[in-house]
Order: sequence, then structure tokens, then C-alpha cells
Amino acid sequence: MKVCRRETFNAAHRLFNPAFDDAKNEAIFGKCNNPNYHGHNYTLETWVDGEIDPETGYVIDLKILSDIVTEEVKEAFDHRNLNLDCPEFANLIPTAENIALVIWNKLRAKIDSKYSLEVRLWETERNSIFYDGK
Repeated sequence: MKVCRRETFNAAHRLFNPAFDDAKNEAIFGKCNNPNYHGHNYTLETWVDGEIDPETGYVIDLKILSDIVTEEVKEAFDHRNLNLDCPEFANLIPTAENIALVIWNKLRAKIDSKYSLEVRLWETERNSIFYDGK
């Protein structure tokens, strides 16, 4: 059985590789390389897979899951510049793929290993990333 908690957060970032010159960064990242940054209204789906607890009827208490996502993701990334404000991206380009990977790792550390964990991060209405640790 899988359950999902959906949360949103807003963050700015710049896609930029310091090993590349300006022309190569522009060619690869285009307008996402804007030196003044740009932002997204992200939607995060956190999926937890496990057995239904016969005592509670829950796979996992979604309030507890919400609290974990709020602490690990929303408090860390909401209304932040990912490049400048978040140590997780000090040496990691904050692409949607890398953001999803960082989020999965942060949540995996807080959610009991008896559960499978998957995250889906929507950067735009048309672009999303799915990561399940594999």
C-alpha cells in the first residue's frame, strides 16, 4: 500500500557550473543560467510504501510524514536561494534532479527503513522528477 503527502515550496536557483566559461554555461543552461537567478513554485509528492498497521489502520501517520517534510524540506528550502542559502547546494548544481536527490536523502534519514520511499518533484506543470533511491 502506498500513501502520499503533497507539499509545496518556492525557491530560486541558478543553473551554473563554475568549471565552465560563460559561453558554455549559457549554451547548456540557457535562461536558467541567469546571473540574477530565477524561481519556481515546486510541488513535492512524498510516497511511502508499507504494510497497513492493524492497530491504527495507517501505513504511516500522514501528520508525522507532513511534519518530517516540513522540517527537512520546507524549512530548509522554502523562500530560499538554493545556490546561496542552502549548504546542500554549495558544490552541487541545483537542477531538479539534484534537488529531488537531496530531498530523498534528507527524508530517507528520517523515515523508518521499514518503508519504501519515493519522491516526485514538480518544477513546472510540465517538468517533474521521480526518484526512489535507485
